[in-house]
Amino acid sequence: MTVHPQTPQFFLTSPSVCPYLPSQFERKVFTHLIGDRAPELLDLLSQGGFRRSQNIAYRPACERCRACISVRILVDEFEPTRSMRRVLARNRDLIGRMAPAEPSTEQYALFRRYLDHRHRNGGMSEMSVLDYSMMVEDSQVDTRVVQYRRKGPDSGFTQRSDKELHAVALTDVMSDGMSMVYSFFDPDEPDRSLGTYMILDHIRRTRELGLPYLYLGYWVEGSPKMDYKIRFQPQEHLRPKGWERFRPE
Repeated sequence: MTVHPQTPQFFLTSPSVCPYLPSQFERKVFTHLIGDRAPELLDLLSQGGFRRSQNIAYRPACERCRACISVRILVDEFEPTRSMRRVLARNRDLIGRMAPAEPSTEQYALFRRYLDHRHRNGGMSEMSVLDYSMMVEDSQVDTRVVQYRRKGPDSGFTQRSDKELHAVALTDVMSDGMSMVYSFFDPDEPDRSLGTYMILDHIRRTRELGLPYLYLGYWVEGSPKMDYKIRFQPQEHLRPKGWERFRPE
């Protein structure tokens, strides 16, 4: 059989301990996102529940568990709740600027503080500055970095007056939406709810781009780490028959 050179090949990882559910093991199916067709392939795979990490697209392929559910927000129908409006108000002194994906030592310092405070024993806890740079730069699709800073007196006219960095989001722009790949924030400002704020800001950005969906990755029912994703309604979940509107009980 002849294989077209740009036809993606898929691989399966060995079992490893699940980071979300106790006593479970995870496996992933993955392929490489390389070449001119990488953006097109990411579009297709994202609609099928894949996520991107550097130049790899992956999705869970666990033998006895189907707890990981792909989630995307319907941005045109979204209305913030009262608590979300309070989050927006608390962060009205911030300004987010979206630019091509380029790492910086300032970003890494904030990333390091975030990991040390919130994910000390996680799989990314040993990432070096070089590892971080690869996470940001190693992409052959349309990847952006959104940096959130406190506004300075002239922030509307020049970036030089923006103040300290509070949060960062690494985001892909696709044909049908934006996909939040990874985000981190100042762990010393819990009252700002910066994780929620960045999602709200990305909903706005996706809507302004005229795109219908904001992809949030996986929701794992029963994992407290993932509960926040259900708060953003309406949303669709990827089920065996395709994307279906989720109706919370």
